[in-house]
Order: sequence, then structure tokens, then C-alpha cells
Amino acid sequence: MTTTQVKRAYRYRFYPTDEQAAELSRTFGCVRKVYNMALAARTEAWARQERVNYNATSAMLTAWKKTEELVFLNEVSSVPLQQCLRHLQTAFTNFFGKRAKYPRFKSKKKSRKSAEYTTSGFRFRDAKLTLAKMTSALDIVWHRPLPEGAKPSTVTVSQDSAGRWFVSLLCEDRAVKPLPANRKAVGVDVGLDHLLTLSTGEKIANPRHERRDRARLALAQRRLAKKARGDGANRRKARQKVAKIHAQIADRRRDGLHKLTTRLVRENQTIVIEDLTVRNMVKNRSLARAISDAAWSEFRNLLEYKAAWYGREVIAVDRFFPSSKLCSTCGTLQKKMPLNVRRWTCDCGTTHDRDVNAAKNLLAAGLAVSTCGAGVRPQRSTPGGQSAMKQEASRREPRSPRL
Repeated sequence: MTTTQVKRAYRYRFYPTDEQAAELSRTFGCVRKVYNMALAARTEAWARQERVNYNATSAMLTAWKKTEELVFLNEVSSVPLQQCLRHLQTAFTNFFGKRAKYPRFKSKKKSRKSAEYTTSGFRFRDAKLTLAKMTSALDIVWHRPLPEGAKPSTVTVSQDSAGRWFVSLLCEDRAVKPLPANRKAVGVDVGLDHLLTLSTGEKIANPRHERRDRARLALAQRRLAKKARGDGANRRKARQKVAKIHAQIADRRRDGLHKLTTRLVRENQTIVIEDLTVRNMVKNRSLARAISDAAWSEFRNLLEYKAAWYGREVIAVDRFFPSSKLCSTCGTLQKKMPLNVRRWTCDCGTTHDRDVNAAKNLLAAGLAVSTCGAGVRPQRSTPGGQSAMKQEASRREPRSPRL
């Protein structure tokens, strides 16, 4: 069994001194300023049908530092400024590769406050992290140890909207090894009444984290709406109160998804899910809030990278596969299946639970996709044509492989 070299980001909370907080705030502002200026320069060059790459923007940064208007850029470390230019280059690469939209300008109030340091911009010795332009180490809460002998290659400092400070250390974790192979396979159908329904018949309840704090959040939002607009202290405190509630909801949701995906990856060799387009589904105003609270996209992302770490396989079945309409016993395709129908009886006499039946059909279809050699993202890996699952279904008439 080969050992895969996995890089993991270990995120910790820290409490900066007033001097460190001021230095980091200046760094965040300079990073945002340089990013926006470089994006504006590249946009103007694009209008002139010229291309500007990272090297050109790096030369621009050197020239900007020599001007009187931007002399303050010399007061912060140059490493985060160079890194933001690399991030902009990556954004344009994804745009030209049709994997993302055109890069957007960073906002002072809405954009994420962060700065990335490479090895030349920090010192890590004896579990003490000191950033460039700082004389003292950060007061980090080490709630879990780093891997033995780990040396961070990248350090990212950020501040969320609730005012909390975090530092993320990217390290190589040699302890991550593929798990022993087994023959277990499971189909997973996501939903709102139940977060997950497995082909084994198990149903995992939807915690509805946002609904749990909805009344408290609504009260905080009403109080924020009554504050006078501007940069006043009272409005800032009210805004931070709302952000704190949102952060608590997100933390609970993330923690639950981590535990759930880790369990699925450890227990099963093959996991079959549905290739849903969540960004289109949230356009439904009646279901957008519930779908966002369920965090189906985050569930899939966590499941995929953990499966890659531990040698498991995740198969995504085409989103147009009629998993709910097919009888998992005889393969008969029903003409209609409204959302309010939770249990139905097939002509063969089998009574189905809608979600369990869909999970069983996903499992059978996913194993067929795996046999055909399709990948994790069938809909995205074959642009301009049908996915492997859709092609397989079209060749077999309206019947799925039987369990």
C-alpha cells in the first residue's frame, strides 16, 4: 500500500495584541489595494486587446511602491502583496479555462480579510509563529497538535466578519494513508426532510442549524436595521452581533458535515451521490433557504477530498437520472412523481420509500458508471456532450441496472 503525500491546512484561532492587529489590518488593506489596482490594469489591457501576466503586474507593484501616493505599501511585508498577484493570475487562468467567472474587485466591507505568507514571510520555531514586520509571536490556541516534524509551507492569516482571528498553516501530513480496502458500497440521496438517505435504509436527520437560531438572528437583524447608517460604533457592534450568530451557525454546520463525511469514507469503499447543480436549485425562492442550510455543495466537497486522501471512490451520477421514478426492484419507470409523494407502490407490488428507493437506484447506476470508467464529475468532464451515465441510460431504455 503506497503512502500518498497529503498537504493539510491546520486552522487555529489566535488573539493578537493591539500592535499586531493594527499591522495585520494594514496588511489586509494593502493586499486589497494591490489586488484591485492589478485587476484594473489587466482589465484596461484586456480592453486594448493586450494580455498582462503575473510578471507584468509584479513590475507594476515595484513601480507603485516608488510613488508618493502609494508609499505606504512599503510599510507592510511584500510577501502577501506578491501572493495576491499570484492569486489574481490563478483567477484569470480559471476564467480563460471557463472554470470561473471574470475576477471581481475586492470590497472593504464584504470581501474576506486575509493575507498569505510564504516561507520567506514568517518564522516557525518551537511552536511559535512570528510573521514578517512583527517583533513578537502570535498568541495561538493550539487546540490540536501539528503533524510530527511538520514544517508549514504557507501561512494564511484571516479575520472573519465576527471579528475572530484565524491562522491556517499548510503542512505535509505523512500520517494520512489509504484505508484498508473493503467491498462496501453505498448510495447517498440528499434531501431536506432528511439530510441524507442511504441505500441501506438509514436516514440521517437534517439538523437545520439555521432554523435553530432563526429567532435570535432575526432579532439581531432588526436591531441592526434600526441603527443609523454609517460607520458609527453602535451600528458596528450590531453588525458584529449578526455576524457572530452567522459564524456560530456555520461552525456547527461544518462540524456536523465533517463528522458525517468522515464516517461515510471510513465505512465504505465506494460512495455514489447525485451530480446536483446547487447554484441553480437555490434560485427557487421557496427552497433556497433550506437548501443553503443543508449545504449540499460543502458536503460533496468534503466527501471528495477525504475519499482522495484515504483511497476511496466517489461516483457522481448524472443529475437527469430518474432515481426517484424508477422501481429499484423491477426497473419500471413511473411517469410522474410529485415532491409530496413520499411513499408509492409499483405495479410489481413493491412499496417504496421515495428517498430509500432513490438511494438504491443511485447505487446501482453508480456501479454501472464505475464499470464504464466514468469519473467523479461526469457532467463536467464531458463538455458539450452527454455524460457517461446519460449515455448508458439512453442505450438501455428506461431501466436501471437491477440490484
